[in-house]
Amino acid sequence: MSDKKDVEMGESLAEETKRTTEDLLRMSMDSVFEEEKEEKPSPSEERNLLIAQLKGNIALCEKTANTKEVRFVLRALRRTSSIRKRITKEILEEFVNAYFPDNKEQKQNLLNFLAEVENLDDLEMLDVRKGDEDSSKESLLSEKPNEIIPEVEYYLSLLVLVFLIDQRKFDLAVDCANSLTETLKQETFNRRTLDPLRAKVYFYYSRSYELCNKLSDIRSELLATYRTASLRHDPVTQATVLNLLLRNYLEYNLYDQADKLVSNITETREIGASNNQHARYLYYTGRIKAIQLEYTDAGKHLSEALRKAPQSSALGFRKTIQKLLCIVQLLTGEIPEISVFRQKGLAAALEPYFKLTRAVRVGDLVAFQDAVKTYREVFIADKNLTLIHRLRRNVIKTGLRKINVAYSRIALKDICEKLHLESVQDTEFIVAKAIKDRVIDATIDHENGYLKSRETTDIYSSQEPLEAFHKRINFCLDIHNDAVMAMRFPAKARQETDEERKDRLRIEQEIEEFEEDDEDEMDF
Repeated sequence: MSDKKDVEMGESLAEETKRTTEDLLRMSMDSVFEEEKEEKPSPSEERNLLIAQLKGNIALCEKTANTKEVRFVLRALRRTSSIRKRITKEILEEFVNAYFPDNKEQKQNLLNFLAEVENLDDLEMLDVRKGDEDSSKESLLSEKPNEIIPEVEYYLSLLVLVFLIDQRKFDLAVDCANSLTETLKQETFNRRTLDPLRAKVYFYYSRSYELCNKLSDIRSELLATYRTASLRHDPVTQATVLNLLLRNYLEYNLYDQADKLVSNITETREIGASNNQHARYLYYTGRIKAIQLEYTDAGKHLSEALRKAPQSSALGFRKTIQKLLCIVQLLTGEIPEISVFRQKGLAAALEPYFKLTRAVRVGDLVAFQDAVKTYREVFIADKNLTLIHRLRRNVIKTGLRKINVAYSRIALKDICEKLHLESVQDTEFIVAKAIKDRVIDATIDHENGYLKSRETTDIYSSQEPLEAFHKRINFCLDIHNDAVMAMRFPAKARQETDEERKDRLRIEQEIEEFEEDDEDEMDF
């Protein structure tokens, strides 16, 4: 009886514990949902927050004009990348009407471009406009300005251009970009505080033409802009337009012209003005080197571009670099590590290249051809099919190397069957070329038709370990030199006062905040 009572008590306790656990879990889930509902702002609050953020960015542009410090407008541009998707037509019209004087021609141009965009059918935005009807009648500024400074004018114009591109109004974006670039050519806008905005305008100028498939129409304009930026010592615009020119040439497979443009650049100081622009430049030069069979230099440039690219954003850019780098490593005889294909966010995109790498590693020509046939459309979209066709020779070399290690003597007919080559005569030519290139250490008996391998030598008695260590040491030295060049050293001067020390600490804190947001520039 006592045992039966103990069992019943145990079951009742288990049921109570289970019910208590379920109640606690339900209460915790309800509290989470309530917190999420409380934290989610209303549409009107989101609108007010967006207006406050845009006002803050405009205040930074005005501060740049007053202090001649470019870093404030750079900060405004970085902040814009996080709010550009929330900007609406109505908000842009409000800001253009509030900040532009009535007699300004650019005001009417921007309003005309915005008028061509259809109104959104979002019910939430309709509710916001109804609820904020009284507040919308009030101007964003207390007084109507009599003039507008160029920094604010071009910041608002840039917002309109980006909005047109986001709304897929590419023809309107082309017209808007043409209007902005023509105005920037005036001598009154030759101000160093406008350099970051000028670079962004030309970036979206090229982007709008690219989306309309008219990229070749602006090549002469970009060359003239690059020459003007060089004469004005505008490194930001210079680096941006240089990358746009390289992208323009590569879009139409004009690799010789792109190589001539790169060869005429003697100083890379202007390219290093922006870390993201430098990463783009290294990617473009790496692709040019790869097409021109300079695989060692191509691998070096692509590895450095991958290292300089933002690590928490710009996923598409890192995918593009990693795909090309895998092919270049295979062409140089290296096999990428398996961890490369398991990176977070890159595994699915690198799956076709993983199949290629596996086929090259084992020297399986059939698996290589199947992978190329299966993922042909992917390789064409990535513009890597030409380089992948060159890998066929590497697959054959890998197979020959394995056969040379496994057999002391083997008939050329058997080699043809193992490597799935077309004929014995082709096999003989391929084997002779591999022996000449020192891929394998063997001799061919042409009369009897077989390959005779020589005794393998100790690899540590050759130059390969020395070359491998030399390559790694150079990579570490390059990283050290880049780090030293990027450091800021205090100038040797007199003893600073307390007020000067406070100003210096404030400026250093602002610079640290800018560097934290630097990775967002790749997205905007």
